[in-house]
Amino acid sequence: MTHYYMPTEIFFGSDALQKGKTRLLSLGSKAFIVTGKNSARLSGALDDIIDILKPAKIPWRHFDEIEENPTIPMITHGAEELNKFQADYIIAIGGGSPLDAAKAISAGAANNLRGNDVTNADMIQKTFPLACVPITAGTGSEVTQYSVLTDPKTGKKGGFGTSNMFSRLSLLDPIYTLSMPETLTRDTAIDALSHLLEGIYSLRRSSILNPMIYKGMKLIYHHLVPCLKEPANMEHREQLMRASLYGGMAIAQSGTTLQHSIGYPLTTHLGMSHGLANGVVMKMIMDLYWPVLKTELEPVFAGLGTGRSGFYAWLDSLEMIPANKPDDEFIEKYSAQVLGSRNIANTPVRVTEETIRSIYSSLG
Repeated sequence: MTHYYMPTEIFFGSDALQKGKTRLLSLGSKAFIVTGKNSARLSGALDDIIDILKPAKIPWRHFDEIEENPTIPMITHGAEELNKFQADYIIAIGGGSPLDAAKAISAGAANNLRGNDVTNADMIQKTFPLACVPITAGTGSEVTQYSVLTDPKTGKKGGFGTSNMFSRLSLLDPIYTLSMPETLTRDTAIDALSHLLEGIYSLRRSSILNPMIYKGMKLIYHHLVPCLKEPANMEHREQLMRASLYGGMAIAQSGTTLQHSIGYPLTTHLGMSHGLANGVVMKMIMDLYWPVLKTELEPVFAGLGTGRSGFYAWLDSLEMIPANKPDDEFIEKYSAQVLGSRNIANTPVRVTEETIRSIYSSLG
């Protein structure tokens, strides 16, 4: 038996905002726009959204306080600002952090949740309508029900979600990814690649996802390196955004595994981008899973026209070298934390603290 649920309406491609503006304007009468400090404006997406809201006489409040790896206090503040403005829908513009934050702000504001309560899925009974405009090609957050937040009191980063946290509308135009620098283009694509692989790794995997997983991986394999060489090439940008969309659609059903859990401390405590954190452990995770998932993974490499060794060589060519590496103290502290994460329940092999220590140690 297979099951697939994703209630998000998608407009993908050139001029997606204009093509989807009728649906965007139908979501409510007062908009709360959630972004980071600068990226939404630099991409051009913020101005394009405002150009849609102005003629329709839709009031808006721009909340631009989302930083990378959004925290629970940041979400509480955003929910308070939304309610103060009395908005009735949200427009999120950005990479994964603003999109994840917008989902959490929606849950917090709609259910009057504060602090850690916002991460309690059982307390999220309703949400505000949400429209997402991604300006990176990696997280797929525009089509998932998940939000990933950091608790500054504990330093832990973790995800939560419910089916009513899906966005109502997602508007994906690859032109907004042109403002991404080379390293961000690479790291976000590797994040998408991780999502696609985890659609295969997860114990919740379903064959209904395989066509988009195989296609998405092929798109990244064939378009990432050319895009890094020709960053203004819209064909490469479009195909990477398409692959990111497929990755989000996959993990919305399958969830993530050790691949993500082991990367979170690398981001929160060593400063690696989320995509880079996934990338530096990607080969070790695949080696760990290979004995039990060889049959599921071999069609992936057949589709890429390479074997596993060729795929590894391609990863090596991307030069994903972390500036900071785990020391003994880090390894001892966070191996136990990773083992206790929710994602471990999705992992297709038995994982121990020693498994995690070994992977972290290999980065040294």
